[in-house]
Amino acid sequence: MYVGFVGLGVMGRPMALNLARTGTPLVVWNRTPARCAPLTAAGAEAVASPAEVFDRAGTVILMLADEAAVDTVLGRGTPDFAPRVDGVVVVHMGTTSAEYSAALQDDIRAAGGRYVEAPVSGSRVPAEQGQLVGMLAGDGAAVDAVRPLVAAMCRETFDCGAVPGALLMKFSVNLFLITLVTGLSEAFHFAGRHGLDQRLLQDVLDAGPMASAVSRGKAPKLRTRDFTVQAAAADVLKNNRLIAEAARRAGIASPLLDICHTLYGETVEQGHGGEDMTAVLRALETRTDSASVSP
Repeated sequence: MYVGFVGLGVMGRPMALNLARTGTPLVVWNRTPARCAPLTAAGAEAVASPAEVFDRAGTVILMLADEAAVDTVLGRGTPDFAPRVDGVVVVHMGTTSAEYSAALQDDIRAAGGRYVEAPVSGSRVPAEQGQLVGMLAGDGAAVDAVRPLVAAMCRETFDCGAVPGALLMKFSVNLFLITLVTGLSEAFHFAGRHGLDQRLLQDVLDAGPMASAVSRGKAPKLRTRDFTVQAAAADVLKNNRLIAEAARRAGIASPLLDICHTLYGETVEQGHGGEDMTAVLRALETRTDSASVSP
């Protein structure tokens, strides 16, 4: 039986390619049809509408930008929804609010389908390398059925219990990531404005206990001002907002996250939302430059 994959963006396309390379029979759809070309070259079949994906596949993976896109693809809120998801395992791999995911599970179950929440940790390069980290939540049987598919895109997967446990786990991971990269960006800004050799800063960091895959990936981008996208600043702002909202609803303090939210908001407002998350450096520079000309 075919597996469906809907959403071939920066993350979705390399993820789907890794799945196709395992020999999984794939049927794919994307709003921009040209993005399907690498998948058809890898043996997948492209179709003209999401409805055709659900007609042909017993499991459908969604890697979509937001809640509105998921609802549109599923036909949620229309007469098409129930027949589309009946008998299908819907795998939600994008990032939405936890509350949305829980409500979506209820609606899919009521329509005769099954639901698995399967967000991933990682950006474009790990997606291309099949080195993402997957988090799974949902009914045990559905999770077990989906796990081999997720494993084709990830170097490791973790069971996170009931929905929305996987999304809340991803929020926890992303909270650390966002504050980590923001702190690294501020360190390079600080060193640069003091006239220090930023290559030396990179070497010192790489040699010490704070080195990580994140610092080793992002430090060269900061040093060379290479803001080509791996994880877009606009997407980071969206994730930051979702995490902050989840914190507020639970009455949890998140002061570091909150200042990051402000900084990424400034980055996007300055027109850098399509650049890598390290472009938060630009917001820091703007603040410094503004302070230096204040009366």
